[in-house]
Amino acid sequence: MSAAAQAAVDKAIAELSYTPNRAARSLVTRRTDSIALVIPEPDERVLTDPFFSATLNGLSSALASSDLQLVLIIARPGESDRTRRYLRNGHVDGAVVVSHHEADRLDTLLAESRLPAVFVGRPLNEIGRLNYVDVDNYGGGRLAAEHIVATGRTRIGMIAGPQDMAAGRDRLRGWKDMLTEHGLATDAVETSDFTTVTAIEATQRLLDKHPDIDAIIAGSDLIAVGAINVLRERGLSVPDDVAVIGFDNLGVSTSPALTTLTNPVVAMARTAGQLLLEILEDDDVEPQHKQFSPDLVVRGSTAPAKG
Repeated sequence: MSAAAQAAVDKAIAELSYTPNRAARSLVTRRTDSIALVIPEPDERVLTDPFFSATLNGLSSALASSDLQLVLIIARPGESDRTRRYLRNGHVDGAVVVSHHEADRLDTLLAESRLPAVFVGRPLNEIGRLNYVDVDNYGGGRLAAEHIVATGRTRIGMIAGPQDMAAGRDRLRGWKDMLTEHGLATDAVETSDFTTVTAIEATQRLLDKHPDIDAIIAGSDLIAVGAINVLRERGLSVPDDVAVIGFDNLGVSTSPALTTLTNPVVAMARTAGQLLLEILEDDDVEPQHKQFSPDLVVRGSTAPAKG
C-alpha cells in the first residue's frame, strides 16, 4: 500500500471511529485472539481458594502486553465433556489448565488435539506433547518432613491432598520417603481435597485412629487450617502438643502463624502464559517442562518440641 493510500485509510478510520470486527477477522486469520484459563473445580472453590486468584494474577500479567483476551472456564464436576467440546471446537487459540484431576481427561484431549496448551501443575499422564509448569512437590514434601523431624517430633501424621492429582501424590511420597529414611512410621495418613472443610473431616479421622501423633504434615495451607481448627476444638495446643506444617504460603491466617512451603503460583502461571505465547508464535516449539523449587518458611506452628 502506498503512503497516500495508507493516509487515506487512517483518515477514514479516525472519522468513522472504525474498530476491527473480531468475528469477521477470525474467518480470515482462523484465530479467535482469546485463550482459556481452564479450572476443573467447583465454583465455590475457585472463588475462595487463594491459589486460583494467584493463578489469574500471574497469567494476566503474562498476557498484559498482548492483544489476547482471557476467557475463564470453570469446569464443574460432571461437566468435563462440555469443556472438552468447547476447547475442541475452535473457540479459543490456546489454553492454560490448572488444578487438573485424572478423571478430567483434558490431558488426553489436548495431547491428541492441535490446540496449544500449558498445564500449571504436572498432569498425571505425561502424554505426547504436553507442556507444563510445576513446583517440585516431591522435594517440597521431603523438605517439610525433614523440618518436622528436626523439631523433635517422632509420631507424625499426614493429611495428603487428593490422590488423583500429581501434587497430592508427589507431596505424600516425599513425606513418606523422608520419614522412612529417619526410621519413623508412615502409617498415620488420611487424604483430603485441598479445602478446609474436607480437611476437618480428615483430621478428625486421623486423631481418632492415631491420638498419639505429635505433628501433622498437611498437603496445603487450607488443609493445615482445618487441622488447626480440629486440634483446638479437642483441646490440643499448636505447637506444644501437635506441630503443623502446610504447603503453599499464599497468605492464609492462623494462630500461631503457619510454617509452610512456598508454592510460587504467580510465577508459575506467568511462566505458563509466556510459554503459551511462544507456542502460539511457533507451534514447532519442543514440549517444555519447567519446575520451580519450593522454600521452607518457618513460623510459630512448628516451634521445637518441649522437653
